[in-house]
Amino acid sequence: MRTILGIIALISVQTVVAQQDDSLFIRKLADEVLTAGKAYNNLRTLCKTVGPRLAGSPGMYKAEAWGKQVLEESGADRVWLQECMVPHWERGKKEEAWYTIKGEKAKKVNMDILALGNSVGTDPKGITAPAILINDFNELEAKKDLVKGKIVVYNNIFDNRNTQTFKSYGESGAYRRSGPSRAARYGAVAVMIRSVTAAADNHPHTGSLAYDTAYPKIPAAAIGLQDADALIAALKAGKEVNIYYRSDARFYGDTLGHNVIGELKGTEFPEKYITVGGHLDSWDPAEGAHDDGAGCVHSIEVLRALKAIGYKPRHTIRVVLFANEENGLRGGNKYAQEAKAKGEQHVFALESDAGGFTPRGFGFTIDKEKLERMQAWLPLFLPYGVHQLTAGGGGADIGPLNRALGTPLAGLTPDGSRYFDVHHARSDVFEHVNKRELELGSLNMAILIYLVDKYGL
Repeated sequence: MRTILGIIALISVQTVVAQQDDSLFIRKLADEVLTAGKAYNNLRTLCKTVGPRLAGSPGMYKAEAWGKQVLEESGADRVWLQECMVPHWERGKKEEAWYTIKGEKAKKVNMDILALGNSVGTDPKGITAPAILINDFNELEAKKDLVKGKIVVYNNIFDNRNTQTFKSYGESGAYRRSGPSRAARYGAVAVMIRSVTAAADNHPHTGSLAYDTAYPKIPAAAIGLQDADALIAALKAGKEVNIYYRSDARFYGDTLGHNVIGELKGTEFPEKYITVGGHLDSWDPAEGAHDDGAGCVHSIEVLRALKAIGYKPRHTIRVVLFANEENGLRGGNKYAQEAKAKGEQHVFALESDAGGFTPRGFGFTIDKEKLERMQAWLPLFLPYGVHQLTAGGGGADIGPLNRALGTPLAGLTPDGSRYFDVHHARSDVFEHVNKRELELGSLNMAILIYLVDKYGL
């Protein structure tokens, strides 16, 4: 009995000592990030000098050059561009949309609107058609015989009852992703949705749709919430509404893009990789500050800070600025495909793609037993604001690694209260990022990468 108790006591003492050493190292890391961090200024340059950077646009190439330069300046041992073909969709001229109400003398009512990403455009002269209100997909099925020749207006409410805003985004966003093809199945000529947001302003929010090739491709757009609610109120009141919509959106041929990759070479396991990243592309109406400029500078800062304090990683740490997450996921797929083709060992991948807000935790796609062991690290995070290490998480760009290689994943989980106020909208600009919050995100990601590198999973 004494022997067993002695062993337990020894292990406990060793654990305490190890955590004390880790705590001291993390304090040094925190001092570097919080007093000499570069993430905020890097984000300023990305937003204000590069700006919007949708796949295939001139901004994409400017962003790639920016990413390569910043990774080199941050101390990466090696930086390179990984080629991948990306889609090239353009919005064209600013969209126009208005409606009139039968029997009312008021002039046409203009709407603030954005074509959904990957949408086809209208005839150059635009289209005019009667509107029909559809509250959900069940109602679409019930009214399918009334849809032909009409513009379907989806009343896809962003449910404020959900404390986790990503749940509301998933529910409401379904009408953006598949709503156009489901309406086209019954002969609709166009679709308009409430922007997928609970914001109090009238900025429309774009984002990708996914056409079902079994049905005609019809134009689709998102309306600013104030304008959408006024239109929906008129339709709910039984008024006959005609909508005019014009869009020049169209696809061009695929073009060459790149993942931007920088790495710190591992000292013990150089052929085993830990990936940390965000996606470099953004939607065209705004600067992509939170989505996902923040994730890119978070990841670069992990590398920079570890290098700055002299840390020598055991595994090779790769920072990847992924191409084309928004409307194709070509960068994430290419990274995983090449890793599999080369037989690379990817032991862990972390992504930041939920904004630069105050970090609350990390979500993991990992075995239950491994997660339980990692949860023993939580006391090391608590002084810096992270209080949850939970099951379920990752990121769109690193998801292919998990599917191709079984790589364990994690995603940074910031406070999501404000993320969908600016997500995919013109309001996603540098001025809406808080320096302290951004730095804390970088710091907590660096802590996690350090612990995974030191202890494994």
